[in-house]
Amino acid sequence: MLNKLQKIKLLLAYKNSGNLGDFAILKSDLFGAKINQEINSQLQQVVGYHPPINLEILSQYPQGSFGYEYAQHMQKNHLQPINVSPELEEVAASNVFALRYAITHDIFHLLLGFDTSYAGEIGVLAFAAEQNYSQSLKISLWLAQILYPILAPRQIKEIFTNVQKGKKLGKKVDCLLGYRFEEHWTESIQEVRKNLGFL
Repeated sequence: MLNKLQKIKLLLAYKNSGNLGDFAILKSDLFGAKINQEINSQLQQVVGYHPPINLEILSQYPQGSFGYEYAQHMQKNHLQPINVSPELEEVAASNVFALRYAITHDIFHLLLGFDTSYAGEIGVLAFAAEQNYSQSLKISLWLAQILYPILAPRQIKEIFTNVQKGKKLGKKVDCLLGYRFEEHWTESIQEVRKNLGFL
């Protein structure tokens, strides 16, 4: 098991490596992102589960499929999927919440209909906080409601609208953090949304 100093060294090394998956895992683990114990049992089906996500392959899926729409969302916003290198399997296994939250973050953007602006980010954060994944997310949401209107004053109305929308969606659906999204790429995105309770 890595100690704190080793994690800090690894975090700095991975910051500019281009491997966003490793960086996200190390950052979440280092800063103590801990799962709410009531949710922990719902993550058992994703322990050790993080299949590689290949946007090039997903972009060849039929238009309207979950995989295709996810690839389009990622490419449009110049984002890369969270993939974890074999060297960090131990860290990933020790903090399933950190791993799964990092992997599903952009998937949530797509399914919830939130863009990647400050207003969109706070909508996803409000959803995750309402799903009660972690106390750290509730604190992050509180801070974001103070900071985001200052950072993006033109989005103030949308920021507060999305907080309410995110919370409402978070209450509406069951815990999504343990859902194996990667097994549903071929389904239509509407079907996925419907099966999860969004529609």
